[in-house]
This record gives sequence, structure tokens and C-alpha cells, in this order.
Amino acid sequence: MNLIIVESPSKAKTIQKYLGKDYKVDASGGHIRDLPVNTLGVDVKNNFQPKYVVNPAKKETVKRLADSSKKAEKVFLATDPDREGEAISWHLAHLLGIPQSGKNRIVFNEISSKAVKAALQSPREININLVNAQQARRVLDRLVGYKISPLLCRRIDNKLSAGRVQSVALRLIIEREREIINFKPQEYWIITAEISLMEGKQSDVIFKTTLALKDGKKFKPVSKKEADEVLDEVKRESWAVTSVKEGILKRHAPPPFTTSTLQQDASNKLSMTSPVTMMVAQNLYEGVDIQGEHTALVTYIRTDSVRISPDAQQDALKFIKKQYGNDFAPQNPNFYRTKKSAQDAHEAIRPISLEITPESIKDKVQKNHYRLYKLIYQRFLASQMSEALFNTLSVEIKSGKYTFKSSGSSVKFKGYTAVYDDYREEKEENNINIPLLKAGDKIKLHKIDGEQKFTNPPPRYNDASLVKAMEEKGIGRPSTYASVINVLLKRQYTKKDGRQLLPTELAFKVNDLLVKFFDDLINVKFTAQMEEKLDGIEEGGDWQQLIADFYPDFEKKLKTAFENSVEVTDEKCQKCGALMVVKVGRYGKFLGCPNYPECDYIKSLDEPETTDEVCDKCGSPMVYKKSRYGKFLACSNYPECTNIKSDDKQSDQKCPECGKFMVERIGKYGKYNYCADCKKIESKRERVAACPECGNDVVKKFTKSKKIFYGCEGYPKCKFASWDIPSDNKCPQCGKYMVIKNLKNGNQLKCSDKKCGYGVKIEQDG
Repeated sequence: MNLIIVESPSKAKTIQKYLGKDYKVDASGGHIRDLPVNTLGVDVKNNFQPKYVVNPAKKETVKRLADSSKKAEKVFLATDPDREGEAISWHLAHLLGIPQSGKNRIVFNEISSKAVKAALQSPREININLVNAQQARRVLDRLVGYKISPLLCRRIDNKLSAGRVQSVALRLIIEREREIINFKPQEYWIITAEISLMEGKQSDVIFKTTLALKDGKKFKPVSKKEADEVLDEVKRESWAVTSVKEGILKRHAPPPFTTSTLQQDASNKLSMTSPVTMMVAQNLYEGVDIQGEHTALVTYIRTDSVRISPDAQQDALKFIKKQYGNDFAPQNPNFYRTKKSAQDAHEAIRPISLEITPESIKDKVQKNHYRLYKLIYQRFLASQMSEALFNTLSVEIKSGKYTFKSSGSSVKFKGYTAVYDDYREEKEENNINIPLLKAGDKIKLHKIDGEQKFTNPPPRYNDASLVKAMEEKGIGRPSTYASVINVLLKRQYTKKDGRQLLPTELAFKVNDLLVKFFDDLINVKFTAQMEEKLDGIEEGGDWQQLIADFYPDFEKKLKTAFENSVEVTDEKCQKCGALMVVKVGRYGKFLGCPNYPECDYIKSLDEPETTDEVCDKCGSPMVYKKSRYGKFLACSNYPECTNIKSDDKQSDQKCPECGKFMVERIGKYGKYNYCADCKKIESKRERVAACPECGNDVVKKFTKSKKIFYGCEGYPKCKFASWDIPSDNKCPQCGKYMVIKNLKNGNQLKCSDKKCGYGVKIEQDG
């Protein structure tokens, strides 16, 4: 038996179907070893050596794969055909004891029987250059993220993050937003006329024309005064055709999808976000269930190339000729130029088989899977078809010193638009009934109007336009675009306004701080240059030297940033007299003494809310303060008087144990003892053997909930607590206290003893 290890269970299921009993296909579930979460994990003093640890959640997976590999005759590592996949195979080889010199690595661009079996015939060694390229990115991103993020937490708020690519993408969004804020609209006018031939058979055909030139130069009125001048002049002038141009426009089919163009089109045409697009595309690549058959539908979906394999091209041409006719297939296959910056490691995204049409699976897969597959299928098919041809007509009409233009087009030959017409990026200006005209024809003016317009600010980024901008500027790589957008939303640096990415107030603060101290690091040019250097590692570059060249200058900037990040105030410490500084804690900003820990005086930045209540210890007014559990009352004479008092809401019901009033409280974090029978709770750390209420066994639970409960105001002398409000009534069946239950169908009085079960509906007044 041979063992094949892939990344996802879905992919394993698809490949297992192709190979049968001689092979066992198992999944690692992605990365099994990575840098630790809670520490830097990079030894900056030892040539930036990464300290990898096994993900705690993957220990069972590693054990399972290790056991299977020992029993296998041969182990094949079939993770994704990219840097990330190569690194995962390298980590697997290390943990499973597979020698690096062994030919255990197989790759394929599509999950089809033909591709997988061909890959098994030509295994290779793990490409250490690809592994090092991934390590370089991982270490660099860890250093930037883990070193800068504490600065944000210190100056702005807790739980913030920075990133080498993420922060540059955020800067693009912020700079665009400031362009919009500072934009000043400019007025302009569109002059449109309705005209016809002065005489002849088509003199009754009225068509539109638009002002384009003044004295032979481009012109648009910029005020009502200018627009009125145009209208007055042309009404007095004669009109005549000066130029008629007919032609044929050839429109070449668009190239097949890359990762970035797929995300852009899915956003623009299907309103799918980049993270959703990549998730669905991954499913299509790994395989989906179609009537019980697990089938992979598209080739590898992380690519920057528009190249197509010769076999796929020939299959496409045969399919096109059969389905659409010979005219729709070009004489020579269409080829597209891949950008110089692209790695060109994989084919463009295409369907594995054109015989599996979108309509054939429409009712067999989820809606988004069908829609995205249709987009990929039709884009690829169109990319291999003949050009579309359009008849074009352009007419110039002169009136005095002003020239008006009319243009239109009509389809001569559909070509690729027979497949891709519904998804065309540009709408034809199809038009206007322009009659047969020739130079010198006299024109009759029927109506002319001016419409006031204003220039618009640049649009905010959405998923599609941000991905396009990142690709054009060389920020990040196609496989990272979706995750960057997702992080910006998750960290609340951006929020969605319709489809637009709107930066939050927090984003402005974060960006401004980063730009202040790391302007030459968190910028487009540096990031693009670094991407090229990182890509160069794949050709055999020294990744540790690359980090070593970057780190010293970065460390200096980091030191400067932290030294200048303390915000000193004019307020003096009430204990030692030092000027207080602004600090950030888990509950926000506060003032703290700079001499901590020798002096631990702190003060809230918020002005305390005064009350009418008086401190029962010193007579000073009580004020409201906040903690993680909500508001509480504190003496305004703090720190001389440390008296505090709960702000719990008092109910009308009394404690069934001591007779004092019950108050509404919020449960704290931590462990508690819980009885499943009577719902008794006690916030105790020690394990109790039995419930003090009913004597049954209890279990210890842990909660992060801040659920409201009701406790006696006599706490801690009386420790009675209940999830429901106790009432003054006694149960007529067992004599225990009853509680008020707020249910959907009305309030009820229920016995506190679940075993009793007595309950009665509370009648509402009126």
C-alpha cells in the first residue's frame, strides 16, 4: 500500500476515487507545523532561525500520518503546487522522517485521473528554494507584525495588529478616503441636440449628437453662462455634416482568469467578496459532490499566469467547432502574454473538462458554486474563440465654431461574445438610429439642451478595485489578496458600505501612527521591491541574508517609535508628583504614573459621572466608574478613600433565604459549580461533591459569558443567587420558593425545584 498525503480531506476524497485500493490518500489539514502563536518564534541573534512547533490541534493528525507512513511502501507528498504547498511537504517530511533527498514530492495542476497518475510516474525531491521562499515571507511577516503591533496597542488600543502587506493596503484605502474628503467638485455642462437631415427620405429620422469641440479643440462648458452662450450661438447657426467615418472594430477575447482577475470579476459581476470567491474556487478545485460522485471541476486556482496547456487548447478548439461552428474557432490558437512580474508557475484557471457544462450541474451544486463555475467556464471558452466584429460609425457635425459628434456600432460577427456576452466588461454604446449620411449634408435642429454636471471624487475601493490596485502596484501576491481584505474587516479597520470598503476612525489613527514612524517601510514602492526580492529566493537566493539586510534599519525605526510613543500629559501624579502619561489597558486608555512599578497610581481618562449619593465612609460625593463588569459607584475622594459600591439594579423581590432585596448582577468570567437538576450555581474554585440545594452531583464548568443573574444584596453574608428572579410566593406543591420566568408566550411563576415542575401563568393587568 502506498500513502499519498494532501492538504484537504475533500481533495483526498477526489484522488482516492481515481487510485483505488493500492493507495491510501490522507489529509494534513493544511499546515501542521508553524511559528508559535504566543512568542516571536524567530531567533534574531542566530541568523533569524525560525523556531517551528507542531500545532497543538494537529498532534493527533501527525500521529495518524506517522503510523500510516510506517506501514506504507512509499509515501508521496501531494500538497498544493506552490510555495506554501512545498513548505507543508517539507514540514511533513521532517516530522515523518522522510529524507529530503528522497523523491517523494508529486505535483499536479488539476485533480483529474490523468494528471494524478502522470504525477505519480515522475516524483521529485522537495524544492528547497520554494521552501526557503516561503520561509522568508513567513519570517519577515512575523518580524514586522509582531514587532510593530505592540506599538499600536501601546499608543492606540489593545488587540490591534500591523502587517507588512496589510498595512500598505490600509494606507491605500486611507489615502483614497482623504482624496474623497478633500475633493472639490468642478462644474461642467453636457450639450445634447436632437437633429435630423434637412431633406431626403430619412429626414424624419431624429438622432442625438453631443458637443465635443470648440474651434477644433476639446471643449465642455464649465458654467451656465458658457452653456447659454453655446446654446444661443448654435441656434442661430446652420448645421452640416463635415465627416462620416465607417469602420470595423475587432474585439479580441479576454484572457482566461488568473487569481486576481477571478476575484475582480466575481466581485463586479457576481457581487461575491474576495474571501468567498477564494473559498468557493477552492471547493471547485478540490472537488464537490455531484449526485454522490466527488468531482474536481477546475484547475489550480492560485496562479498569476494566463498560459494554457497545448492539450487544453486543442480540446477547446474541437469543442468550439462542434458546438458553435468553424467560424468561431480561430485558425491558430489564441495566446496571451503573461506579465513580466508573474511567476508563471501554473496554468490559468480553467475547467478540467468542457464536457461538464455549467447547466449540467446547475441543480446539483450550491448556487455560488454554479455561478462561479459558469464564470470560469465561459471566460476560458471565450478566451479560445474568434474575435468579435462590430460595424462602427462616427459622424461629425459642425455649427459655427462648435463641433458635435455622434457614434454608434452594431454587431457584424459575434465571435467570443456568443459565449461571454452576458459578462462583457464594457457595454456597447449602441445607439442611436443614425441615418445614412455623407459629408456636406444639411442638418435640421429640432431641440438642444444643456445639462449641468459635477465631477465626482475617486470612488472608494471595493474588493475588486483593491485587488486590482494591489496587483498593479505589486503589493502582496494573488494568494494573499483575499486574506488581506478579510483581516482589514476583522480588525475593524474597514467596514462595508454596500460593496465599498469604508475606513473606520480607528484605521486613520493606526495608519497615521505607522506612516509617522515607518513611512519608508509601510509604502507601495518598498513593498513592491521586497516582493521582487522574496520572489528571487525561488531562484536560489539566500533568504536569511535578505532578512539580515532588512532588519537593522527596521530595528532602529522600531526603537525610535517606542521612545517617542509615550504621550506625556500636564497632570501630576497625586502620589509622587511626576507628570502622568497616557497608557492603554485591556479596557482602553488611562493615565498612569511613569514611575511604575515604584508608584502604581492610575487615573481614568474619562470624567467621572457624578451622582447624588454620598459616601457612607467619608461623606464625599460618589461617582460612577467603569470596570470590565460594568458601572460601579466609587468615592470621589480616591485614593484617600477607597470606598466602592455596586450599581446593581434592585428588584422588588426579596431573597428567600434572608429577606433582603434581590439585585441584578452580571456573572463574571471563571469556573463555577453547576447542578443540572435544580440549576443551582456557585462561583467556587473548589470542586464540591454535591449540590447544596438538592444533593445531586454537580459539574464544574467554565464560562466567558457575562450573563445576568440575580443575587442577594446582603452578599457576601448571604450568598443566595439565581438565574431567574425569585418571587415572594411559595410553591403550593412542595413549599419551595418560586421564580418568575420570562417566556415567549407570557410570564410564568415556576417552582425553583425542577423536579416539582409546578408552574402557573402570570395574568397581566388590563
